[in-house]
Amino acid sequence: MPPGWATWNHITKIDPDKSLRKQDAYSAIAETGTDAIIIGGTTGITEERVRPLLDVFASTEIPVYIEPTYRPTIQDHATVDGYLIPLVLNAGDTTWITGAHMEWVRSTDTIDWTHTFPEAYIVLNPVSAVATYTQATCDLTAVDVAAYAEVAEQLLGQDIVYLESSGTLSDPAIVAAARDALSTATLFYGGGIHDYDSAYEMATVADTVVVGDLLHEKGIDAVRETVNGVDDARNE
Repeated sequence: MPPGWATWNHITKIDPDKSLRKQDAYSAIAETGTDAIIIGGTTGITEERVRPLLDVFASTEIPVYIEPTYRPTIQDHATVDGYLIPLVLNAGDTTWITGAHMEWVRSTDTIDWTHTFPEAYIVLNPVSAVATYTQATCDLTAVDVAAYAEVAEQLLGQDIVYLESSGTLSDPAIVAAARDALSTATLFYGGGIHDYDSAYEMATVADTVVVGDLLHEKGIDAVRETVNGVDDARNE
């Protein structure tokens, strides 16, 4: 049985390559009401940086997943519920569609496939680090994005479709088009969620709202406000 991401309304993503504000503690993230934690970023997903974060959440019950660039390095920490492996569908460099993943599989025989799950990424912000890194084609219409979402679910069998607009809030109509194209897959949206209102707005068009940069830039209280926005959108 797959994990319970279909019931997640809000995810907090921690970038191990970035720090928190001095007055904040990582342990407080579990108290914001967020449904899950993802540890991930474009670069810097190393065991040296990730393991201390896992130690912090060892005493909590919140689900914790690692989203590596493509090659998980931590296999023995009890806090890890699983690995989320991005497949960037609109990458110009096919390394980030299947190439890097093939190299990972070829390099090891210790993959725990029961705890390893793909995410079909569609990158929307052309000036984001992930767009540059993957050479993604981001000039996409709502029809294009909906088609990618349908390909992800119907042709590739993906359970998660992730619209990544890191650094800017996407057009809600584009997000809604992706959601409407899906039958059973869960639609994650991340990018530009900076307050209650933006979280509320995106919660009306996506299944799950992902908050990342806000944690590092504005802190725990700001994350809690986005949880409130998502919850209110769900309860109306």
